[in-house]
Amino acid sequence: MYSAAPDGQAMAKKQNDVGKLTFEEAIRALTDIVARIESGQTSLEDSLGQYEKGMALIKHCRTILQAAEKKIDRITAESGMDDSKPADEEKPPSGDRRASETELDEDQEDQEDALF
Repeated sequence: MYSAAPDGQAMAKKQNDVGKLTFEEAIRALTDIVARIESGQTSLEDSLGQYEKGMALIKHCRTILQAAEKKIDRITAESGMDDSKPADEEKPPSGDRRASETELDEDQEDQEDALF
């Protein structure tokens, strides 16, 4: 007889499953979710479940990208060719035309909102 796992256990299992994906696999899964939701052929309940999984995938991708950025910073620093601070410490000067961290975060949130 099939017994559904309680929500907490099911959520933890989904996060563990997502955590095992490579960046490319997570992006592919996210793209599939967006296509399913945009098709309009899924129920509201299924769409909400897909949205939840999509958010977990986005979080996982961010974690992978942050780890890659730190690794690049470390490699650059070890090579002796580091002329700047690590990317997570860098802030553009007030007159700089580059976007601030806040603007980048807002752009990323806008992109995520566009996905769902």
